[in-house]
Amino acid sequence: MLKLKKVSEMYDMKVFTDAGEYFGDIEESLLTQTKVSGWRVRATKNSMLIKYLGSAKGVIVPHQLVKSVGDIMIISKAAVPNYSGDVDSE
Repeated sequence: MLKLKKVSEMYDMKVFTDAGEYFGDIEESLLTQTKVSGWRVRATKNSMLIKYLGSAKGVIVPHQLVKSVGDIMIISKAAVPNYSGDVDSE
């Protein structure tokens, strides 16, 4: 059964990759005419975005990379900037 969720319920939701890594928190939705086109994800303390972006505040994740939404959002690891499979390899 399809469950609907209001966009306003998504703000501050935790975002994880499909590999189970904490990615950040949803800050804003990007809307086109009648649909969500993307999500602005804020880099938060302890998120993998902080490790990749340094001083940047976050990234925009295209909605096509969202795999699942429930209590958390799960996105494809393809959304990770320069994904190499290992966060600590620098």
